[in-house]
Amino acid sequence: MENFSLILAIVVVTALAFDFTNGFHDTANAMATTISTGALKPKVAVAMSAVLNLVGAFLSVEVANTISKGLVDETGIRPEVIFAALVGAILWNLLTWLVGLPSSSSHALMGGLIGATIASAGMGAVHGGVLVTKVLIPAIAAPLVAGVAAMLATRLSYRLGRKADGKAAEKGYRAGQIASAGLVSLAHGTNDAQKTMGIITLALVAGGAVAPDSDPPLWVILTAGLAIALGTYLGGWRIIRTMGKGLTDLQPQQGFAAQTSAATVILASSHLGFSLSTTHSVSGSVMGAGLGRKGGVVRWSTATRMFVAWGLTLPAAALVGALAEYVTGFGSWGTAVVAVFLIASSAAIWKISRREHVDHNNVNDHPDEPAGVVTAAIAAVTPPPTDAMTESAPEPVSETLTATIASPATEPAASPAPTA
Repeated sequence: MENFSLILAIVVVTALAFDFTNGFHDTANAMATTISTGALKPKVAVAMSAVLNLVGAFLSVEVANTISKGLVDETGIRPEVIFAALVGAILWNLLTWLVGLPSSSSHALMGGLIGATIASAGMGAVHGGVLVTKVLIPAIAAPLVAGVAAMLATRLSYRLGRKADGKAAEKGYRAGQIASAGLVSLAHGTNDAQKTMGIITLALVAGGAVAPDSDPPLWVILTAGLAIALGTYLGGWRIIRTMGKGLTDLQPQQGFAAQTSAATVILASSHLGFSLSTTHSVSGSVMGAGLGRKGGVVRWSTATRMFVAWGLTLPAAALVGALAEYVTGFGSWGTAVVAVFLIASSAAIWKISRREHVDHNNVNDHPDEPAGVVTAAIAAVTPPPTDAMTESAPEPVSETLTATIASPATEPAASPAPTA
């Protein structure tokens, strides 16, 4: 540790700040459906998620090694490059949190690292094969696989519970949902906390504090786990509202199916070392669960905004990372300018967020989101649910229109009887 310089210390602190934003940005991945269905109270849910994120951080280092050893050429990277990458990732996380969009913290980090690396060492320093196979392909495949699995699991759940007592079955699904939410939190720790471990380890290698090809030191694993756990406990209530209420209205059966499907995909990806977006996986499973229930629909206007944010994440974070790296190239004063810009921008975003406060008290309020033409059309042609367990499902639009036409508000007055 004799080579632990000031710039390296700044990079480590900034990386832990990113890990903190990752925690509250991605709390929705584990707990949004559990909170929206009432299976757990909001504060209890985020506390449980925080503990399991910390535990998950110690279970594996495969994803950390993908970041620190595989994505970019670590021999040509300076600590300032890592700092610039983190600036791009943090600002993207805060902007998407402000507007309540569940974008990928993982891809923000990847984008920032790629942009800063290209600005510093050129395209050759980025390992394109690793980027495609372990970042881009999982980014596309994960939401599709999780969505299809959740849709099928939802339909199977309703079919198997068709003759079950509605209240008893619902209580059982709520218990299952708590267990599956815990599994998602554990999976999130094994995947997302490791990304910060990887970026800190890469900075330590670049700064000469550890040898190349080293695994993350124990103190890195511990601090990264604590940072993401603290961020998770504070709760990203804006994104929890979008994920739990903005995309679709979930029943306990759907929440259980969505979380189990997402957890399976995330854990499998962590085992294989894929730098998967847990946000993409959970969002896909939530939409799949919404489509799996009769009468259930997805609010495609919200989903469209979310898809646009997904597409912009990598290039936007890469652009900011590249610009930040360009400024840090002027020396210590350039690094100081970037640091001041990051702090000032973060403070401004936080101040703007106070204009519409969202916390555990109003997280389950429906956002002012119009249903949209696609949602109304799907609801109009969807037959009403017949299962006892779907009694609480929203009434299809077609039935509402029929009832309105068939039962006018005012009956016509009777004709007067003829006089003799």
